[in-house]
This record gives sequence, structure tokens and C-alpha cells, in this order.
Amino acid sequence: MRFRPCIDLHNGRVKQIVGSTLRDSCEAELVTNFESDTSPAHFAEMYRRDGLVGGHVIKLGPGNDAAAAAALAAYPGGLQLGGGVTPENASSWLERGAAQVIVTSYVFVDERFSPQRLRQLAGAVGRERLVLDLSCRRVGSEFRVAANRWQTITDLAVGRDSLAELSAFCSEFLVHAADVEGKQGGVDEELIAALADWSPIPVTYAGGIRCMDDVRLVERLGGGRVDVTVGSALDIFGGRGLRYDDLVAYDRARRELA
Repeated sequence: MRFRPCIDLHNGRVKQIVGSTLRDSCEAELVTNFESDTSPAHFAEMYRRDGLVGGHVIKLGPGNDAAAAAALAAYPGGLQLGGGVTPENASSWLERGAAQVIVTSYVFVDERFSPQRLRQLAGAVGRERLVLDLSCRRVGSEFRVAANRWQTITDLAVGRDSLAELSAFCSEFLVHAADVEGKQGGVDEELIAALADWSPIPVTYAGGIRCMDDVRLVERLGGGRVDVTVGSALDIFGGRGLRYDDLVAYDRARRELA
């Protein structure tokens, strides 16, 4: 298991947001756990210095292109880029230094998954440069992908068959448990175990992590096959539950074992 760092951007600034409060219709309902006065490039430079790989920059809505480009320039080839990715702009983000592009919303039309759009994106950048964001919410007994900044519940359920089919077009999955994202109330244990069992390619989990015990729980439930990203609980994002330096050391130890 590896620690994958993150840079979440909202209105051009590094923030940690409770995912379930993201709404196009009402900005006033947005719950922000942390907002940094430090530039996105500063965080990217820190991740590069500490040898962290496979992290991601996520643009949460418009107004984030310049901030994202600055972060990628500070760590070229070291970070993935997600948010508003389409076949028309994907290559430009790779040219600006993104290691891979992350896509969710583009591959859905009117809440329905579009295999044609996924094939189009994979054709534009290549399977190895594409990460599919399958962030999801619980709907009955299923985990259903939530697109459009986790506002739109789609018809695509995360399961063994769907992950097998989707893996033909991408090299990794990124999965936020949107119901617990940003709440620091504990991880979704069922989802983590399922991802470890179902995914034939690397997968990164996010959501609800509070402390090192939760990180170790993800490693145990995921059998070491599920990587982890942490936001609001980290001290560099104003959190009190996790020290960034401890996660760097944890990642270094896992890297040396590998």
C-alpha cells in the first residue's frame, strides 16, 4: 500500500471540503474544513521532495486552471490531474506535466454511463495515461458512481464485473467514498474490502480517514492492494488526527519493502 497525496482546488485555492456538500445550486451550503493561504505549487514541491508518487490535483469546479497548472509545473510527471477532463483538453494537461488524467463526469450522459465516451478518451490519451474516478455513494445494497462533483447518482454500480470491463480502458481507479468524504468519521470498511477483491488494476481509496489506525485498517482490509489518500485529517490541511511526516515515513517503509 502507498500513500497518495492530494491537492484539492476550489476557486483557485487549496481546500478540504465535505464532499456531500458540493452543490452547483447553493454555494452557501458548502462545508469547508480547511482553506490554505499557501500556494498549490508549495504542496506539489513538498510531495516531490518527499518522494511521494501517484498523487492527484483535483479541480472542484471552474476557476482552478491556473492553480492546477502551477502545481503540475512544480512536480512534472509526479501528479495526476482531474476535474473537467475531456478528449479536447486531456492532452494539454499531459503536456503541462500531468502524469495521468482522471475522468468521471465526461463518461456519463444524463446520468447514464457512456462506453463510447470512455473509448474516446482512452483513444485520445492511451490507457496507461487514463485514471477512472469511480467515487461513489451507497444506494440500497449497491455502490453507485456519483459524477458532477458527487452530485449526480449515475446508473453505474461499482462491482466485480464493471471493474473488470472498465479496466480495459484505464490503468487505475480512484474511489472516494463520497458519503464519508471530509467527515473524519471513519472509513467505509465494506467498500475497501470490496475494492481489494474486485479490482484487477491499482486502486486508491479516499474518505473518512481520521488517524494512523484508519490508515492501517485500509491496508489490512485491502490486503495491501488498495492505496490511500488523506485530506482533512492531515496536519498540513489543518487536521489534528494525522501528521504528514508520519505518512511520509509510512510510505517510505512500504516502498523499501517493495
